[in-house]
Amino acid sequence: MSRTEAAIGATTRSRLGDEIVSRINQLGAISETGEHLARIFLSPEHRIAADLILSWMRDAGMAAHLDAIGNVSGRYEGDRPGLPCLMLGSHYDTVRDAGKWDGPLGVITAIACVADLNRRGMRPPFAIEVIGFADEEGVRFASTLLGSRAIAGTFDESVLNVRDASGLTMREAMVQFGLDPEQIGAAARARRELHAYVELHIEQGPVLEQQNLPVGVVTAISGATRLAANLSGMAGHAGTVPMALRRDALAGAAECIVAVEQFCKADSAGLVGTVGVITAMPGATNVIPGRVSFTLDIRAPDDPHRKHAVAEIVQRIEAIAKRRELSLQIDVTHENRTVPCAPWLKAQVAEAVAAEGYGVFELPSGAGHDGMAMIDIADVAMLFVRCRGGVSHNPAEHVEAADADAGARVMLRFIENFRPRS
Repeated sequence: MSRTEAAIGATTRSRLGDEIVSRINQLGAISETGEHLARIFLSPEHRIAADLILSWMRDAGMAAHLDAIGNVSGRYEGDRPGLPCLMLGSHYDTVRDAGKWDGPLGVITAIACVADLNRRGMRPPFAIEVIGFADEEGVRFASTLLGSRAIAGTFDESVLNVRDASGLTMREAMVQFGLDPEQIGAAARARRELHAYVELHIEQGPVLEQQNLPVGVVTAISGATRLAANLSGMAGHAGTVPMALRRDALAGAAECIVAVEQFCKADSAGLVGTVGVITAMPGATNVIPGRVSFTLDIRAPDDPHRKHAVAEIVQRIEAIAKRRELSLQIDVTHENRTVPCAPWLKAQVAEAVAAEGYGVFELPSGAGHDGMAMIDIADVAMLFVRCRGGVSHNPAEHVEAADADAGARVMLRFIENFRPRS
């Protein structure tokens, strides 16, 4: 790159943060209601957002279209047409009562980077594709990664018959959106078409803020095991059953929850455990709870470690139940494998971070991402951007403009220096 090109690049890069924040705000205004942000898969607001993103892609010099599942897809050709692509992106759906940054930051940053290349007339020796995945969150049809699974060719067509809260099937919702459910297979891509998939995303946690760093290099997307536990004891009158004779299911559940916390806290290899839902029955102030159900979510950056931890936690819960004379049923309800970031890609992301003057800090992603589906057709990598307080899936979710700019500059440098695997 010449000095003139470098100078132009520095000037345009300095504007990326402000441009990204402006577009985040525009997209964040597209919501079911004005009270909270909700942009759910295949909703009218989802379509408005898709059309807006498509217009930004075209303005950036990309050929853009809506694919068979509702992903927004833009392609910037390389120095000759038809080359395999470096795929960048994230998702543009949200949870309910969401923040503005989770997902859209990755899509908008990728578009901004391509626009910068286009302004400078730069065509790399590979194509660049930007994907805004239609449904990562899984809010409407209780099945996550629908957009990326369609791209990866692993979409489960049984989901088409699942009904949303209003009774509408996904098949019917797709037709209303203007899509043909029979054409979902057309969205699938072959491994030979991609060099890699790389996603920029907010961290959704407090580690980068703790490290005082704007960006971080992701090592792996942690696998997750979810379990449903049910403890049964004996309901009884709160005033007449002596403490020593009680079989209190809620007290037993409380001990189990503390045991999970203690076990995970003692682990130094990234294990996390969460009890997110607990229900006590019969649920009266003056009745000893006879039955309690609770959920468990266990995550770790590698599968053997997670599976060992799950087995150990289950053993501890079984021991507590036995000692307290409670019957126990515990079932696995969900299991996702760990997705490691490819070392050759991770190294290039780290080079870009260092070249922009930041310390290279590696960390796992405890949250799920579209890379968990994309790994089936491409090597994956991720770049995290610091979010204030580590808050996500919440209206308080926030990224400073300077951090958005830092993430964009790292991503742009990564693209400019990207070396496909030979």
